[in-house]
Amino acid sequence: MKRDLYETLGVAKTADEKELKSAFRKLAMKYHPDKNPGDAESEKTFKDINQAYETLKDPQKRAAYDRYGHAAFEQGGMGGGGGAGMGGGAAGFSDIFEDIFGEMMGGGRQRQRSSGGRERGADLRYNMEITLEEAYAGKTAQIRVPTSITCDVCSGSGAKPGTKPTTCGTCQGSGRVRAAQGFFSIERTCPTCQGRGTIIPDPCTKCHGQGRVTEERSLSVNIPAGIEDGTRIRLSGEGEAGLRGGPSGDLYIFLSVKPHEFYQRDGADLYCSVPISMTTATLGGKFDVQTLDGTKSRVTVPEGTQAGKQFRLKGKGMPVLRSTQVGDLYIQIGIETPQKLTKRQRELLEEFAEISSKDNNPESAGFFARMKEFFEG
Repeated sequence: MKRDLYETLGVAKTADEKELKSAFRKLAMKYHPDKNPGDAESEKTFKDINQAYETLKDPQKRAAYDRYGHAAFEQGGMGGGGGAGMGGGAAGFSDIFEDIFGEMMGGGRQRQRSSGGRERGADLRYNMEITLEEAYAGKTAQIRVPTSITCDVCSGSGAKPGTKPTTCGTCQGSGRVRAAQGFFSIERTCPTCQGRGTIIPDPCTKCHGQGRVTEERSLSVNIPAGIEDGTRIRLSGEGEAGLRGGPSGDLYIFLSVKPHEFYQRDGADLYCSVPISMTTATLGGKFDVQTLDGTKSRVTVPEGTQAGKQFRLKGKGMPVLRSTQVGDLYIQIGIETPQKLTKRQRELLEEFAEISSKDNNPESAGFFARMKEFFEG
């Protein structure tokens, strides 16, 4: 007795096209003969789920099956006996087969190498660390990168001068070979030429048939003003040389900015903590700060300044990348408590404390008053 097609795919009879395809993909991946070599049961299951899907994905065949069951396809009904869609639906299965197993098979029909077995070179990564000052102003940096370059003896062909690559006799130049497995054939990369389609009987003595050699190159890298930590700069064609004359890969510069001794960065804004004396905070005063543009900016501290107060210096932050805008510099005040007092200094502070009132320290006086009120209800 033939198994119900819905049961074969593990879906309900109300399943839509999306549910059918999803169920088929999962089962096909699980029971594919290439993943279960030599397993006759898996091969049979794979064939059954293929037939079930080919029938149910076709609205007319599905309607006939829902009404008459397997009898709808026997004795010539709906396209022949026992085929269950293996005839007219072959193209549809081929499409979904490429979709599911394309990567596993090495890309199927769509994966092609360039003429003569040329392959694109690999992309390279270079880590560069710069200072905050360099990120502020921008710079042109010279770097040395060990990489593969095109062989100057064979001009990248890989063949000894005066000779040239020949067509691979195993795959006849296609780079792919077919092997029968189960009820269909599997296409794989040619083991003789590794998919290039050509072989080199007389390789170049300098690059040994690779068409490239490893050397160190000096490159100039432009670091724009305002660059941020973690930015990636791409240098097109400056990566590894292609194999046998193929195009070069790209070089990616990954930038990191060193922590600064005084400034912290947040986007285009800079922050700096500055300690001032208790007398400056109390009586007021002024101080100068060195900014990244090479100038000094004066900060005026008003009388009675409290710890944590911020002063904004507009336009003294970082430039915004590829823009005329500039961030701001924020100075955060910290008040330093006097240490190692002399006898006279202590006497003066004690005298000051005796003549002080709540009006001199409204914040602390108010805090303790609120705390007492809170805990005493």
